[in-house]
Amino acid sequence: MQRIGIVVAAVSFIIATSASAASAAEASESSEPRRERPVSIEYAPSKRSPTVVAHRGASGHAPENTLVALDTAHELGAEAVEVDVQRTRDGVLVLVHDTTLERTTDVEDVFPDRSPYNVGDFTMAEIRELDAGSWFDSSFEGEEVPTFAEALDRMEKLDLDLFLEVKSPELYPGVEKEIAAEFGGRDGWLKDGSSRGTPRLVVQSFDWESVRRSKELMPSVPHALLGRVPESRIPDFTWAQMINPNHTTIDSAYVERVHDAGLEIMPYTINERSRMDAVLKWRVDGFITDFPEIGLKAVAAQREESRPTVRIVKPPLSLFR
Repeated sequence: MQRIGIVVAAVSFIIATSASAASAAEASESSEPRRERPVSIEYAPSKRSPTVVAHRGASGHAPENTLVALDTAHELGAEAVEVDVQRTRDGVLVLVHDTTLERTTDVEDVFPDRSPYNVGDFTMAEIRELDAGSWFDSSFEGEEVPTFAEALDRMEKLDLDLFLEVKSPELYPGVEKEIAAEFGGRDGWLKDGSSRGTPRLVVQSFDWESVRRSKELMPSVPHALLGRVPESRIPDFTWAQMINPNHTTIDSAYVERVHDAGLEIMPYTINERSRMDAVLKWRVDGFITDFPEIGLKAVAAQREESRPTVRIVKPPLSLFR
């Protein structure tokens, strides 16, 4: 009886203390002004299999940011691709990574007097004259720079999820609105996710203010900050859903810190199998690679290793005698 009395007294003390603490917290909260928070959605690190994102399409096998690169990614088994979007002089959204055209097209041959060859200095009709495949391999001669709309058409046909990088948005004022308008006219992209349980669309940029502007325009869509956000600043960006840094700038502790903030992390651009295996052990939510077929093998191997082992123990024969 004495022990029961002690337990009852202890429980009563805990309840009273908890009630007092709750009352104090409510009083403190009501006395402080409420702060408005940026729009957000519920999006915690998931338990799904890590996502392998084909960088600029399968750019290890085909010319980057082209329709054939998207086709190749699909053929290799990728379910998600990353591409870069910019804007032409006449306002057409196109897939190009560099802010200039000379590395991935023959613009210097076609327009020898148009240096410095900024994407935004050329009309769509002019960009249509360029060969965006031969620089990679002669077998891709004649491959064009696709419009964003053409790329979305192809991704819809192939059922590919999209990680969209808004490239150098400071060069294209208002580009976030134009991107949102393109998605607004299409079914499926602004939904919570794909049939696979993965994000159908993620918008990302190294310009974090551009990411915020895009998030305000498409609040239901997951958004990602490209680059390594300092640990001390991660709590400032909980309105986003991902932080996707260069894989060389992070370690397991950083991955854990991002997850503790309720965000996902998918580093770029990992092409070596040994490095893929390493970051997967850190429990990243996926990664970006030029070689999706290698990434898929790494994820499959990790899944096999983490599968619980079932041990069958045979009963001694004496039990049956």
